[in-house]
Amino acid sequence: MKTVSFGGSRETPVQQTVNPSDPAFAQPWPARDDVRITAVRAIVTAPAGIPLVVVKVETSDDGLYGLGCATFTQRWRAVVTYVEEHMARLVIGRYPGDIEDLARMVRFNSYWREGPVGNNALSGLDEALWDIAGKRAGMPVHEMLGGKARAAADTYLHAGGRTIDETLEQAERLRERGLRHIRLQLGQSGSGHYGSRPTSPITDPSAPYPGGWRVGEYLYRTPELFAAARERLGDDIELLHDVHSRLTPKQAVTLARSLEPYRLFFLEDVIAPEHWDRLPEVCAASPVPIAVGELTTSVTDAARLVLGGGVDFIRSHVSDIGGLTAARKIAAAAELVGVRTAWHGPGDTSPIGAAANVALDVTSPAFGIQEGHIYPEQMHDVFPGTLRIENGWLTPNETPGWGIDIDEAAAARFPATTSVHDEWAARVRGIDGGMIAP
Repeated sequence: MKTVSFGGSRETPVQQTVNPSDPAFAQPWPARDDVRITAVRAIVTAPAGIPLVVVKVETSDDGLYGLGCATFTQRWRAVVTYVEEHMARLVIGRYPGDIEDLARMVRFNSYWREGPVGNNALSGLDEALWDIAGKRAGMPVHEMLGGKARAAADTYLHAGGRTIDETLEQAERLRERGLRHIRLQLGQSGSGHYGSRPTSPITDPSAPYPGGWRVGEYLYRTPELFAAARERLGDDIELLHDVHSRLTPKQAVTLARSLEPYRLFFLEDVIAPEHWDRLPEVCAASPVPIAVGELTTSVTDAARLVLGGGVDFIRSHVSDIGGLTAARKIAAAAELVGVRTAWHGPGDTSPIGAAANVALDVTSPAFGIQEGHIYPEQMHDVFPGTLRIENGWLTPNETPGWGIDIDEAAAARFPATTSVHDEWAARVRGIDGGMIAP
């Protein structure tokens, strides 16, 4: 019987049977030394109120371990179960340097594959193994990938308000901090809008669902925001916007064309993943670059977007597609077809996941932009070495591995609870009450 910590004082006993001598999971070929994986466990913590999952892989070399991001905030308990009760038994006893083989084995072993729970667990293992590899070599992960193609990653942050003035005031503050790329979101009536506070809790008091989201309001207010932004912020700032999968393909083209005069850096997630087969026609008709991929849940999903002609930027959440090993393949494919990377990097990416993003950014010729997040100070206490944005730039650590550790005692002070995303997503409805992709 072993004990699994969920970032707080609560402890749940979990039965884990591991037999390193089982020939099914034995080392399949001779390794160059006798270092072996001895333990794999999940650590869950929420220093900023957002559940984060970190996989810790321990080895037979005393004090040598690796950390990887396995954060699926909305279903973190399922990821913990996958890590502790299913994945660990496959890899304990194996040589940690066989990253590609271990990733393929974990991915294929469940038979039914390519979902966010399994791929987040796999990502945590994969990134932890890269951390171990860097520590053993005495090199940062980006150098393990072939070294830098640029000194740092340019980033964007988010500005959003109930009114155009509120949004642009935030944008001006970000510009003063050195940001050259800023995503703008504008409040809308009702509870189902995205990216800012509502202008009013009620959209239409006479409607069956008075607080619903109304596409017409969104389609006329968004161009108004960007017209004001260009006038107030000038031409030197790159502007971005996230639709959050709300539109039909035709509505997406309508919005893109209405935003053409304001020269957006990209327009993000214009249609829901259920309709991604229509992305090539949307991308071809759009005068502004299209960024999609946040909701890819496998390396195969991401590859189809990159190679299918439907995106200008690939936006995958690296832990959802299987980690660094998977993402570097996507970056290589993107380079070959002229697509650029813009890895997902909001608050539900752990500092270790953010470090993986930046390692990809500084080593890939396909780099386009990196979504940034300003972590609160308590995050730096829990994750010593957490990267900081300086004048809009993210620079990787130069210490071996990720250069980021976890203080498990500090992590335990911030227990995780069920994500508040559930409550928000349940209210994303039209004024007739019909559900809308959140």
